[in-house]
Amino acid sequence: MPVMKPVAALVNYSLRRLWADRSGLALIEFAYTVPFLMILGMGGVEVANYSIAHMRVSQIAVSLADNASRAKQDVVSGVPRMREVDVNEAFTAAQIQSSELDITSKGTLILSSVEVNEDGGQWIHWQRCFGEGGYSSSYGKEGDGETGTALTGIGPTGRQVAAEDGFAIMFVEVVYNYEPVMFDRFIPAEPIRKIAAMFVRDDRDLTQLYNPSPAVTVNSCD
Repeated sequence: MPVMKPVAALVNYSLRRLWADRSGLALIEFAYTVPFLMILGMGGVEVANYSIAHMRVSQIAVSLADNASRAKQDVVSGVPRMREVDVNEAFTAAQIQSSELDITSKGTLILSSVEVNEDGGQWIHWQRCFGEGGYSSSYGKEGDGETGTALTGIGPTGRQVAAEDGFAIMFVEVVYNYEPVMFDRFIPAEPIRKIAAMFVRDDRDLTQLYNPSPAVTVNSCD
């Protein structure tokens, strides 16, 4: 028993010192919080990257509509024409603008010419698609509204656009399949969809989309 008292005292003394020791507390607390900080940090990066993708897809839609509204081939003693090659060049410009988004392999660009039919209704006279995403228009296909007045506008409810008689609107839809960098839980499952519309800037022959010789590939939506 006389031997045990010093041992017990030493153990009690050591336990008290251990209990009072706070030198590694901050390190332990930091070790516990690091995983949560990493998740929050990387999640913030993912959300920021997703927001930037939204902005860039929207800019591509506006740029494509603007380029298509300006494109034309001047004709001697005639009204300027829109050609298939002009459409293809507008798509190529959008492809270059998309850069690392690689929008043509991960999405679809849809360009529609919205005009007024002979009955005064809206009409999707022609429509062209570009990209491997496999998406189709959310607002109609080529030929919709050719007759009658049932089609009153193109676009989301409350934000529809309508052409004026003798003029056309270049209506663009861009659908992009965003792939999360790290965390898909922070990102909606549906693709990014953006629209833009521009009135054709100058007079244009609206009878057809021309494809003179040498003809180029038609990027139809079929």
